[in-house]
Amino acid sequence: MTEDEKLHEEAEEIRKETAGGAPEVAEHDRLAELEKQLDEAKSKALYAAAETQNVRRRLEAEKDQASSYAAAGFARDMLAIKDHLDRALAAVSDELRADNTAAQFLAGIEATSRELDAVFQRNGVTRIKSVGEALDPHRHQAMVEMPSDQEPGTIVEEMQPGYMMKDRLLRPALVAVAKKPD
Repeated sequence: MTEDEKLHEEAEEIRKETAGGAPEVAEHDRLAELEKQLDEAKSKALYAAAETQNVRRRLEAEKDQASSYAAAGFARDMLAIKDHLDRALAAVSDELRADNTAAQFLAGIEATSRELDAVFQRNGVTRIKSVGEALDPHRHQAMVEMPSDQEPGTIVEEMQPGYMMKDRLLRPALVAVAKKPD
């Protein structure tokens, strides 16, 4: 025990002996105890208010995120339809496009594809840029390396487009990446 602690303890004992019957000391002690309890209650109330505010902010952020990305599963499913439409249009030869009956049928498929693009755009679904870009493992999935004159790690071919919904990845782009020629 330090010297200061000994002196403090002695002073407390003397105080108890000499002021034991004094009502003003008892009143002072009671007031000090009540002030201490009040300070503790204030501290607990402030802590509870801060905790409530933090919970409210967290719930609002979770609600905003849930509503922003609620359609992510649906959008991911719609990407397969977009892929099928794009493959169907890419497979059509110039000869078939020249045929009048086929041209009308193709115009309907192209209109459906454009409408799907518009729906994606309205809902924050965007196609990831790939060819000519540096490989980004957060947005691209490298499937093969191809000898190329381009800088190694540059995307030279896109096998399947990737899509983002706002700032969240729906599907990575499947790509071929440049490597130094053999």
